[in-house]
Amino acid sequence: MTHFTGRLSSLTVLPSRRDLLAGAAAGSLLALTSRQAAAVLRLDITQGNIQPMPIALPDFVAGAPQDAEVARNITGVISANLQRSGLFAPINPQAFIEKVVNTDVVPRFGDWRAINAQALVTGRITRQGDGRLKAEFRLWDVFAGQQLDGKQYFTTPENWRRIAHIISDAVYERLTGERGYFDTRIVFVDETGPKDRRVKRLALMDQDGANVRYLTRGDELVLTPRFNPSTQEVTYMSYGQGDPKVFLLNIETGQREIVGNFPGMTFAPRFSPDGQRVVMSLQQGNYSNLFVMDLRSKQTTRLTDTPAIDTSPSYAPDGSRLCFESDRGGSQQIYVMPANGGPAQRISFGDGRYSTPVWSPRGDYIAYTRQAQGKFAIGVMKPDGSGERVLTEGFHNEGPTWAPNGRVLMFFRDNGGGPYLFTVDITGRHDQRVPTPSFASDPAWSPLLS
Repeated sequence: MTHFTGRLSSLTVLPSRRDLLAGAAAGSLLALTSRQAAAVLRLDITQGNIQPMPIALPDFVAGAPQDAEVARNITGVISANLQRSGLFAPINPQAFIEKVVNTDVVPRFGDWRAINAQALVTGRITRQGDGRLKAEFRLWDVFAGQQLDGKQYFTTPENWRRIAHIISDAVYERLTGERGYFDTRIVFVDETGPKDRRVKRLALMDQDGANVRYLTRGDELVLTPRFNPSTQEVTYMSYGQGDPKVFLLNIETGQREIVGNFPGMTFAPRFSPDGQRVVMSLQQGNYSNLFVMDLRSKQTTRLTDTPAIDTSPSYAPDGSRLCFESDRGGSQQIYVMPANGGPAQRISFGDGRYSTPVWSPRGDYIAYTRQAQGKFAIGVMKPDGSGERVLTEGFHNEGPTWAPNGRVLMFFRDNGGGPYLFTVDITGRHDQRVPTPSFASDPAWSPLLS
């Protein structure tokens, strides 16, 4: 294994949530958490038509004037995260009646009910003697007049954005009953230069587009990065000298290694749920079939053997099955088969061609790209092919990737000028662009940072 030098030298290992978390928020209000069982505030996200919950997020209180900007920034990131989810509607701060100056005092709930806030988040940032930041937050059920959650975290000042994402996840989970997805990252292909001479580099960023870092220099063409579901490691294809190769890259240390040297072309590598195997498509002559490699033994097993193009495999979250695309029936369609090979069942029967299937981390849907009548759609269907729904459609949409909680998809869209990244939730009602420094394609969502 070799160390990849260059832009990767700027990467630093992120602290784990365990290192940042210091437990429940301290103070006289802690006893209020014992009444959580009586709270009634909960957003039901199992329904198809969800009305966003009005939530108030006054600026976190700063313990010292020099921390006021960080306090405001943390509040802003939390508000933006919750709003982008489509499940929450942050209330304009100009409507606030009460000014929160002491988070150890019970809020005046009548003031927050008057502006229709259902939930309230208060917080405080204080500087410790060793230079670290202490971030505290409390989540309140306004109508029940109860504290629903409260935690505190210690971290270095440069990690303030990470703390904002972790607090966002805590609020999301407490109010929806499902895990959040904000403390995550995206690996993608950054594209610069003229259309006929694009420089493509692997890049990494927070899920909201912040903290962009470049993982390769751009001297080789890179495609289809995919995260290991259990670690901060990616697999991707690189076109250098000769045939493309499949690499593993540790994005914290910068170390990379070749998965294997295979004859012919290699496509669409993806990890198994346990991170111990990589499944991919290998071209042999005019056809391609699916193979899986055990990363420890380097043993390769053939999964399909057909005179067709089988590619884009993706595991079910329990590792028992694979979905993939194949033209064995005459056009690109989605099939499902046992993970160790065997008979494959076609599950897509709509108009057009289906490609890039990817199984939801929840196991309930398979996302796909569909091309029909000159348009590209991102949609979902159940693993048996039922319940198909188009989430977004346009000139060119492609390459869906799931957030780790299975509620949001990211993909890239090219309307003719160049590709950009977008997200859409599984209701299809919240289609929005993710900011990137330049053109961007092939996104892949990380697991929650550990």
